Amino acid sequence: MTGLDRRPAAATETTLPRGPLAGFAAGSLGMGVWVTVPGLLLLYFLTDVLAVAPWLAGLTLLLPKIADVLLHPWVGHRADVEQTRRGDRRRLLLLGCALPVAFAALFAVPGGLTGTPAAAWVAVFFIAGNLLFAAYQVPYLATPADLRIGYDERTRLMAFRMVVLTLGILVSGLLAPLLTGGDAATRGGYQRMGVVLAMGMLVAMLVGVAGIARLRGSAPASTASGHGGWRALRTALRDRQFRWLVAAYLAMSTTTHLVLAGVPYYAEYELRAPGLTTVLVAAFVAPALLVTPAWLVVARRVGKQRALLGAQGAFAIGSLVLAVGRPAGLPVLIAAVAVLGVAFAGMQLLPFSMLPDVIRAASNAGSTGAGTYTGVWTATEATGAALGPYAYALCLTVGGFVASTAGESPVQPDAALAAVRYGFGLLPAVAMLAALLLQRRYTLDATARAAS
Repeated sequence: MTGLDRRPAAATETTLPRGPLAGFAAGSLGMGVWVTVPGLLLLYFLTDVLAVAPWLAGLTLLLPKIADVLLHPWVGHRADVEQTRRGDRRRLLLLGCALPVAFAALFAVPGGLTGTPAAAWVAVFFIAGNLLFAAYQVPYLATPADLRIGYDERTRLMAFRMVVLTLGILVSGLLAPLLTGGDAATRGGYQRMGVVLAMGMLVAMLVGVAGIARLRGSAPASTASGHGGWRALRTALRDRQFRWLVAAYLAMSTTTHLVLAGVPYYAEYELRAPGLTTVLVAAFVAPALLVTPAWLVVARRVGKQRALLGAQGAFAIGSLVLAVGRPAGLPVLIAAVAVLGVAFAGMQLLPFSMLPDVIRAASNAGSTGAGTYTGVWTATEATGAALGPYAYALCLTVGGFVASTAGESPVQPDAALAAVRYGFGLLPAVAMLAALLLQRRYTLDATARAAS
């Protein structure tokens, strides 16, 4: 019996078998690649390989998310329609399995394109990839709310997902820089990386589709209820508990993606060792493989809300250490990144397991289906994924960072070097403090825990 299975099951609560749980979680391997690699490498790819100015590179990552804000809730509505009419959300999941094609194309920028034309190429395939990601992720994340399981079992289900997602983030975060060629990365290296990781994404996502079908056979699933379309969206946004949870998650998502986007810059320009990118990514992600079961135990003992507040506070403190930079010493900086990784594990597990709590409470009140809620949630996550790199790009722009093509090594002004450091440390600390203050307004946890 693993740490994820040590749970005091209530007599009336369905306990999901580990086989279907593992199959469901496997889908997160593919999603982990999309969540990680564009956030880790795309901004750097634009500014240091394709010679795109930082301000334009930031907009290239931000503007596609405007469509996501509107279309993800619509995808959620379509997921509810599928659930009502067909009894599952399988067709959308299979459509989302085309995501690896968009991922490979994202890094396959033709050799003659640099600057603005290269940014346009990336923007087009980033939009396509985000929409396909929504087609998969929205029905995928609706699964815990569809199943008739309790407070702790929803956390356990998401803990399995978190462990596998972390594995996907770790493997792709380590492999991607290596496949590009590391310090000598070229366009061809990025193209090779895109193709190799895309093949792995496809296999994992198809296994996830099969895993969801097995889970639905292991526990009774409800059908979507309530209204749809814009009315459903208004209902979700009027849900006070959902609003505060979404607002806090937007701040968390923005912060973590900001840190991820800053890793290559911090390694090259602050630590003066581009090869440390892989070390920093490992220090950030690897702890989650070890501590996710611990976060599950903490959530059972003190509740998800208190555990999440602790994770947010730890992340803010660790970020402040990174703002010190080289004078702190490399071991201290790597340890600080590891603290961020421990907190990141909690910030992935806990909000995602609180979301089905909110959906279940809304369902009991006769509100809208799970798809609309998860559509808004994934739109929020996508927005944070864009705002984080954009915020870091603005820091670089203010500091006067000089863009370049592969093989060039321009001298960066002192202000740009300061922007690299403070954007990676001080700005995330401030943003995470905002997330903590927003999270304190969420008050459903005690009620959801008592009702289980």
